[in-house]
Amino acid sequence: MAMLEVKDLHVYYGVIQALKGISFEVNQGEVIALIGANGAGKTTTLQTLTGLLSAKEGSVVFEGKDITRVPAHKIVEMGIAHVPEGRRVFSDLSVYENLIMGAYTIQESLAGVYKRFPRLEERKGQRAGTLSGGEQQMLAMGRALMSKPRLIVMDEPSMGLSPIFVNEIFDIIR
Repeated sequence: MAMLEVKDLHVYYGVIQALKGISFEVNQGEVIALIGANGAGKTTTLQTLTGLLSAKEGSVVFEGKDITRVPAHKIVEMGIAHVPEGRRVFSDLSVYENLIMGAYTIQESLAGVYKRFPRLEERKGQRAGTLSGGEQQMLAMGRALMSKPRLIVMDEPSMGLSPIFVNEIFDIIR
């Protein structure tokens, strides 16, 4: 059984259909990519998987449980984290405050994130909005990791980053 199964997903914005029957599976340990032009539905797909948007038809099954109509906060509790497009850090909060926004068990999670992203520990008191683009992406990923997810969906993880940071981000994803 796949860790995540998306079957015949249809999503609308009002009367505009954004997804027209998308289906795919993700197995444990697998890295997949949704590829398509702007407006093809990649972000809509991820937002639907994580409960931010509602599907009109189809289903999303995570670890054997239908989560199609489950609210976003419950999906996080079930073990799915979402790193949104454009990083979306809380720019007026510190790095530390951003990280604890994603935590359920703070100290253990924080130690793991700081080990993976030592630069964040160095800047833990700094306002997130003053970080570089790459550092903000690390922060967005670190925030997602704070909930100890079993599945992470990432929207445009390399958007706007220098090639050096792109390589670093994809090393982390691996």
